[in-house]
Amino acid sequence: METKADMGADRARELAVFATVAEHGSFSAAARSLQLSPSAVSRAIDRIELRLGVRLLLRSTRALALTAEGQAYLQTARRILADLDDAEQRISDQGAPRGRLRVSASLSHGRLRIVPLLKPFSELYPHILVELDLTDTVVNVAAGQADVAIRFGPLPDSSLTVRKLEDSHSVVVASPDYLSRFGTPQVPEDLLRHNCLNHNFHRSETAWRFRVDGESVSVPVKGNVEANNGDTLGQLAVLGMGIARVATFSFADELADGRLVPILEEFNPVDVQMVNAVFVGGANTPARVRAFVDFVAGAL
Repeated sequence: METKADMGADRARELAVFATVAEHGSFSAAARSLQLSPSAVSRAIDRIELRLGVRLLLRSTRALALTAEGQAYLQTARRILADLDDAEQRISDQGAPRGRLRVSASLSHGRLRIVPLLKPFSELYPHILVELDLTDTVVNVAAGQADVAIRFGPLPDSSLTVRKLEDSHSVVVASPDYLSRFGTPQVPEDLLRHNCLNHNFHRSETAWRFRVDGESVSVPVKGNVEANNGDTLGQLAVLGMGIARVATFSFADELADGRLVPILEEFNPVDVQMVNAVFVGGANTPARVRAFVDFVAGAL
């Protein structure tokens, strides 16, 4: 006879299966991660949907998608799993934070500002396994794609918790070679006649903002190369391919030795973007998440 304890354990396992399927986007990938068969994973999802009486996943031959009910259930599942994990952390090893911590950061900022912090962090928290994903693509923290995301600039309203880490300054740059061949822009509108290298991900602005006579002006720049990270755009600018807008921390050496030249500085709106840590906050935030955010905020 199945006891209430057995039923609770089964439901906890099913929650973990569902959360893993949502994270990986397929039964087979979730099965590999959980070391189960795809059929076992599929049966677990079927049992949840049968018990709830709603469809949580839309299945097709190519991909899986969460329904509105699936999104709501995922948030609840992740909160419950985090509670279980946090409870075990507090009980074992005198509450020392432990477990896997998935961190998403932009390519340049992550490489230059976050990676150097991992050694001292790991020495302080040896039981935390950090899984670092460097990408300029925005991940969905609320959907469980990461535990902590490092993001730039204004953030949309959401239920996520935001912790400021530092400020980032931007500058418009080109190489001396490019400027000698095509001339140096004197006013922002001159950029319309230049090859401007820009980001291609959906949250980026296609126009660059400047300050002219005290007013904010947007210039719809265009170029022959777009990329999904600032490192690539800056490297192309160093090679003389065009003009780019980059973060000063990313190319401090190139600016210092003259491989990149700041331009239109008198029109620079002194772009200061806040760099934030974004995570699911509240009383149920796992200890490993709190430890990481506190450490990085203190270090930066």
